[in-house]
Amino acid sequence: MKNQTALITGASSGIGYEMAKELARQSYDVILVARREDKLRELETLLQPHVGVTVIPLDLAQPKAAQTLFDALRDRPIDLLINNAGFADYAPFAQASRPKISAMMQLNIVALTEITHLFLPPMIARGSGQILNVGSIAGFFSGPLMGVYYATKAFVLSFSESLANEVEGSGVSVTCLCPGATTSEFQERARMRESKLANAAYMSAKTVAKRGIAAAQRGDRVCVPGLFNRFLIQVPRLVPRGAMTNFMRRIQEKIPTHPS
Repeated sequence: MKNQTALITGASSGIGYEMAKELARQSYDVILVARREDKLRELETLLQPHVGVTVIPLDLAQPKAAQTLFDALRDRPIDLLINNAGFADYAPFAQASRPKISAMMQLNIVALTEITHLFLPPMIARGSGQILNVGSIAGFFSGPLMGVYYATKAFVLSFSESLANEVEGSGVSVTCLCPGATTSEFQERARMRESKLANAAYMSAKTVAKRGIAAAQRGDRVCVPGLFNRFLIQVPRLVPRGAMTNFMRRIQEKIPTHPS
């Protein structure tokens, strides 16, 4: 039998990297997409003895990148689409880099939406397929000092749940994976070393990847790995919104420095 094919964005590190390894273990052929070709080639070398691997170096934060990706794969059926690429930035909004804000919204929202819009119709036409959008428990909260990132993940969650409802009965499923703090390069790129969240309890990227893939294969609409994370996302229902936002501000502030 021909292997199924998974397309994974943001595959060069963290959750995406571990998803590629897990899917190869399950005998999926994998298409790896990320900016850093050297990292993708390293992963290709690791996986290629076992499954088919296609490497597409592409910066999805660039306009029209989604169409470029689709055109490169137009004749190749995708069984599992994983929209994992994304990044954050840690700074008060007024002090944040505007180019970085634009790139974050382009990658976390626009690219994810456009890729889904391009690859979904062929899935529906075939009557089979799975889409796994990687969000975050941040999507359940407002996040002072990382406000744009939290808002992008709220979009991913809302969009995924809406789309899951629309495609019900088509043979296609849509799952939103919402991990909490996860060990990866994410924190370094987001400049979060000085944040109190840098000391949070982190789940391994391997564990998050396995649980997310399993949820997508079951057709779950939302997957929040970890009992504590599932508890956390219930808190906003119990606490006034203003108080919840103030609490999030406190836990995301910089670690106080004390003179020696």
